[in-house]
Amino acid sequence: MSAPITEREWAEARRTATEVLPGVVEKLGLPKALISYQARVLELLESAACRVLFVEKSRRIGLTFGFASYAALRAGRTKAAGGMDVMYISYSQEMTREFIDACAMWARAFSNAALAVDEFLFDDSDKEGERSIQAFRIRFASGFEILALSSAPRTLRGKQGVVMIDEAAFVDSLPELLKAALAFLMWGGQVVVCSTHNGTENEFNKQIQDILSGRSKYSHIRIDFDQALKEGLYERICLVNGIEWTPEGEAKWRQEIIDFYGDGADEELFCIPTAGTGAWLPAPLIEARMTIDAEVIRLELPKDYLHLNSLQRAMLFQPTVIKVAAAVARLDKNRTHAFGFDFGRVADLSVATLLETDRVLRRREVLALEMRNVPGDEQKLLTKMILDGAPRLVGAAFDATGMGWTVAEDMGRHKGIKDAEHPGGLVEAIKFTSNSDWYRTEMPPLKAAFEDDAIALIKDEEHLTDLRIVKVIRGIPRVPDLRTGEVSKKRHGDFAVSLALAYYASRMQWHEYAYVPVPRAPSKFEETRSERDDGAPYRLGSMRRSRGIY
Repeated sequence: MSAPITEREWAEARRTATEVLPGVVEKLGLPKALISYQARVLELLESAACRVLFVEKSRRIGLTFGFASYAALRAGRTKAAGGMDVMYISYSQEMTREFIDACAMWARAFSNAALAVDEFLFDDSDKEGERSIQAFRIRFASGFEILALSSAPRTLRGKQGVVMIDEAAFVDSLPELLKAALAFLMWGGQVVVCSTHNGTENEFNKQIQDILSGRSKYSHIRIDFDQALKEGLYERICLVNGIEWTPEGEAKWRQEIIDFYGDGADEELFCIPTAGTGAWLPAPLIEARMTIDAEVIRLELPKDYLHLNSLQRAMLFQPTVIKVAAAVARLDKNRTHAFGFDFGRVADLSVATLLETDRVLRRREVLALEMRNVPGDEQKLLTKMILDGAPRLVGAAFDATGMGWTVAEDMGRHKGIKDAEHPGGLVEAIKFTSNSDWYRTEMPPLKAAFEDDAIALIKDEEHLTDLRIVKVIRGIPRVPDLRTGEVSKKRHGDFAVSLALAYYASRMQWHEYAYVPVPRAPSKFEETRSERDDGAPYRLGSMRRSRGIY
């Protein structure tokens, strides 16, 4: 769990959430058959674009119950309506029996609804479906069926339809099972892989990381315990058991479940795989990507800098301005650029990283600036120089935590803030809080770039150290509360954060626009005087200025 929430805090949060819209429960009347996250997953499965779906989930949220309704609907349809066989696989016989029982419940409910319009879900001779519902199989009048199979890959041979692999992280051979299941896609089938986590090295987590990094194009959804509670899990439990729902009751039940799982709560309830150890990126891999010979521009100002007169401050600051201006002037005007900025003022550094994207989509570090003990106005001046000078800037991501918000805000004022309501801006302000999902979703693509040789960095020992300090903490790569370096010049993985922000900015959705002037028809004078007296071609622009035509 990213950040512990006490029982009292949860009760207060839920009370506030339910008091925002007084009377909403009374207006809605009886709850719908599916909880909103169950319905959201089914809606995704019904879309034509969802061929393969991976679901990270908490235990005890009833998602299998929702899958059972989809299985009954899919197998009950005719072929023309998209019907097909549904095969359910899990690691235990008890789970498969429970799934068939849930499917039977939904099938009977759908059958009753169908009979109301003179349609049949089961064969006419058995409208209730009792003879069609067996221990591990349900047959429908459509000719399709729901099958509960063992987790052995060979059980899928010769079959076709929808494959549901439940608690996939715990089956015996998930890679082989996926290989057999994915073959169903050739004939229009569908694959659903759903599980809680079982360690960072498990095939299920590797598949999730591939999706998050962009290597895999499969669909993905994540539902942890707290999200399920916010969407009505405990309210549904109260309804089924005839208990009155209260914020305090939900908070108490939530804490009991967390206490029950103890040290395993992060993995079992909050979708955080355990057993992550060691550095996130190995040193040899980082060094292999440090192929650029360039200077990292470093500026450190004395602690009494603001007490100096303007001339003394200029003498200390101006050399860095000149270096940054020269670095900007060398940038390739035909390449797109992206900017990342990690803010620091007293204890930590401010680090700015500019990445260029080349023709083969490799991100190349073309400018790196570090500032220690540099006041905000000076930081903004140098940052503005880079943003204004970077050709074809596609995005800039700023650490907006704490005082970093002031730099992000001013640069956003200059280049346009990018957020959900204003997607056209260039500057995105990102607040790194303890419960932020940013690291979880945005660090895997950066790691994939290292592994795929899709990034090139400036050779620098301190930057190597900053990248090495990133650890997998509770399944999420992040900079730990650890500082390196000399006592007076400590580092806190500052370059790693700046690089991650720049790489994120390089992947922002952007649109380039420009204009091409319409050629002006030459004047009669220009047509007749196409050459100088000495035979050299005229430069029309120079001729116009010198002859006073304009």
